[in-house]
Amino acid sequence: MRSMMKQRDETKEERDQRMAWWREAKFGMFIHWGLYAVPAGVWNGKKIPGIGEWIMQRARIPVKEYESLAKQFNPIKFNPREWIQVAKNAGMKWIVITAKHHDGFCIFDTKLTDYNVVKATPFKRDPLKELAKACKEENIRLGFYYSQTLDWHHPDGMGNDWDYDPNKKNFSKYLEEYVEPQLHELLTNYGPVAVLWFDIGTPTPEQARELKEWVRKLQSNTIISGRIDPGRWEKGIGDYRERGDNEIPAEKVEDDWETPATINDTWGFKSYDHNWKSTGVLIHKLVEIVSKGGNYLLNVGPTAEGIIPQPSVDGLTAMGKWLKVNGEAIYGAKANPFPCEFEWGTITAKPGKLYLHVFAWPRDGQLEIPGLKDEIKKAYLLADEKREDLKVKREGENVLIKVPVEAPDPIDSVVVAEI
Repeated sequence: MRSMMKQRDETKEERDQRMAWWREAKFGMFIHWGLYAVPAGVWNGKKIPGIGEWIMQRARIPVKEYESLAKQFNPIKFNPREWIQVAKNAGMKWIVITAKHHDGFCIFDTKLTDYNVVKATPFKRDPLKELAKACKEENIRLGFYYSQTLDWHHPDGMGNDWDYDPNKKNFSKYLEEYVEPQLHELLTNYGPVAVLWFDIGTPTPEQARELKEWVRKLQSNTIISGRIDPGRWEKGIGDYRERGDNEIPAEKVEDDWETPATINDTWGFKSYDHNWKSTGVLIHKLVEIVSKGGNYLLNVGPTAEGIIPQPSVDGLTAMGKWLKVNGEAIYGAKANPFPCEFEWGTITAKPGKLYLHVFAWPRDGQLEIPGLKDEIKKAYLLADEKREDLKVKREGENVLIKVPVEAPDPIDSVVVAEI
């Protein structure tokens, strides 16, 4: 890769300012959408195991055969406003959509290859342009996923050993002459890009740093995912640590981090994957992640027609209803200040406030906080618009809060303790 003049390292204050919205937002939408939505998990009449967007690799489909899917990709029901409204109704604050996944197909108008949604499909529109416009109108931040390492379509991209000889690949050339120019397009043609979500890991730290410098040169405020690093979970070149898919750490983590997650068992659409997570599971995962200091990037996999599956919409809408009541305990909240969770649930926090997320409502009407040394000045249910006081008493090192017999919410009732 060509050498670049290294930019100066940003100060802690500059980094905090750049990361501030992301730390506040907590909840975003991942969108996996591409040619893999056409076969939807089935190739030549056979169900292909694994996640939908990996069908080309799992079935070892030759490039020429896979390319034919582009002629079938015509998402006439795609409505960018509807997609963004789903995210907004869910309480999500940003989206990240797959501009190019590992199959190499570009869901945007690029000059680097004709293998893109405008030139190769009957659709002939640039969905990213339309989503950028809808995001701006609805005050939702726009982010792009870009597979910088694996590219099963390009002869110099990594991962395809059934069409191309791995020993003949020139990956450095691929980064310099293909990846960087496409990043230039994404960072100059669609307005402010909040997040660039790289994946798999760049082969070397030097290549990762040069990609980072390239992004910074084009948009200095763009937040870069941790999977630009050769080692995913190590703190390094990216702006935050990226957990493994659907992985939540056992304990709270002090650094910026995120869990990318699916609503069913796939990222890209699969016609026969109906293992949808319940609303309760989704809300509990959101709360657990925030209570451990992280962000939740929850995925939808639209169909080849451009429709977000209804079970995804239903689950997200229910999360949004819960957040309308309890969002104060999520947005901008810090991790649980206690070293452990509790029998009844967990805690998120803000200066002067503890938010007690009660998953298991106490039958005896006494909510116990063991080991709380601070005095509780006031306690109330977050769902109670009148903020009526709940009785508080101390028993040794424990604090008891008198709560109603019935839980305000069957999934997670939040009690606020002002300290």
